[in-house]
Amino acid sequence: MEGTLLTIGYGNRPLEEVVGQLSNESVQFLIDVRSNPLSKFNPDFSGEPLERSLQAVGIKYVFMGDTLGGRPEDISCYENGHVIYERVQARPFFQKGIERLLNALAQRLTVCLLCSESNPADCHRTKLIGVALTAAGVDVVHLCKNGERLSQAEVMASLESLQGDLFGAQLRSRKAYHRKALVGGRAHGHKANG
Repeated sequence: MEGTLLTIGYGNRPLEEVVGQLSNESVQFLIDVRSNPLSKFNPDFSGEPLERSLQAVGIKYVFMGDTLGGRPEDISCYENGHVIYERVQARPFFQKGIERLLNALAQRLTVCLLCSESNPADCHRTKLIGVALTAAGVDVVHLCKNGERLSQAEVMASLESLQGDLFGAQLRSRKAYHRKALVGGRAHGHKANG
């Protein structure tokens, strides 16, 4: 598979800055991979207002947090409250989401994944989705502040230098989620990212 897929995290950046960066990259589809497309800290990035802002500049908004989100509803993907990404990657719902991305790339569409975490090294878009896409032969590029672009390999190398050798170690979520957030819905105290 050939193709390049972009990712971006908004953090505390203003909406106009992020949309401008997406426009500069000629993004056609913004794929929201947050498990819950709401942001109480930066409400401009909640699903509906974000979709309206993107429409104004010709970018289509697609929510895929149900298949590619960092906090899946399948509780068997968790261990001690942490999401184990290898387990998620083996699930049909995740594989279906990856297949949709691969189909978009096969059509030569310019696609960018969105999550709330600004640092790609701290986000599931690198450790979960980026790993799966790289294995499928996709070139993943993370868009950062100030126009910086990092390859998936660069971000993974930074993770290895921080955490030691990742080979043989399971990649997992950086924080644990409480059980009540995993059963019967999401707890309210958690960020909406994955």
